[in-house]
Amino acid sequence: MTSLRLGFLLGATLFSCITAATESSESACRKISDKLASVDFLECSDLGLTPSGHTSVDGFPLLIKEYPPLKSRKPKGRILLVGGTHGDELSSISIVFKWMHTLEKHHSGLFHWRINPLMNPDGALRPGQRRTNANGVDLNRNFATPDSHNGAALDYWRARTYENKRRYPGPYPLSEPKTNWLSEEIDNFKPDVVIAVHAPYSLVDYDAPDRKNAPRRIGYLRKNLMGTYPGSLGNYAGIHLGVPVVTLELPHAGIMPTSQQIKHLWSDLIRWLVRNV
Repeated sequence: MTSLRLGFLLGATLFSCITAATESSESACRKISDKLASVDFLECSDLGLTPSGHTSVDGFPLLIKEYPPLKSRKPKGRILLVGGTHGDELSSISIVFKWMHTLEKHHSGLFHWRINPLMNPDGALRPGQRRTNANGVDLNRNFATPDSHNGAALDYWRARTYENKRRYPGPYPLSEPKTNWLSEEIDNFKPDVVIAVHAPYSLVDYDAPDRKNAPRRIGYLRKNLMGTYPGSLGNYAGIHLGVPVVTLELPHAGIMPTSQQIKHLWSDLIRWLVRNV
């Protein structure tokens, strides 16, 4: 565990005193399928998603699916895939479910996968989905980056977004259960690459100390490096920890890519991983 993250965790332990009943995976799948027209109940439940032991602010389990190494081969690397960081980007959740079903059929042991299809259930599953979590925090501004100990994320929010509620970074870094979970997951799983799925900017972003390996194209998404922000996952994992973060921004938050586009996105992503991990 990095000393930077440990320092912020000590300041974030208050949230662990607030407990909520953890729902079963079956109940979670029911709520996900009720919300997402493109993910039916069996499509979710057949995956055998496992509660990570962490919950959202509202007590919804953060679900994990692992595709571990196989005896027949040593994996080229460990890949952490996360969807639904922003609750109003529903396509970023649904497409991860589609890719998990691809792995159900074709997991060859080439990579060791850990997948969380829905990082922000409180924002996504409420009647009117929203970008932020139940505390009104933008999870992609709540990570512990080197500049965030001095309030850089809050300063940026005030000066550059004019206190836009959709981009509120939280009262302090790692104030939210879900960013704590993902930080811990990165510490424990030690991924070689983190893949984060978002919408709706229709591009591929890439954060790493050296951006020369940035994908030029993944499926119909083309490279457009947007830079990092205080408290963002790309800043925390990609720049601070040196774990490359590939961000796929789908063109539409509420409209799924076609089945052919989903397939091409996946095949190009695997091709880039093979060449760069």
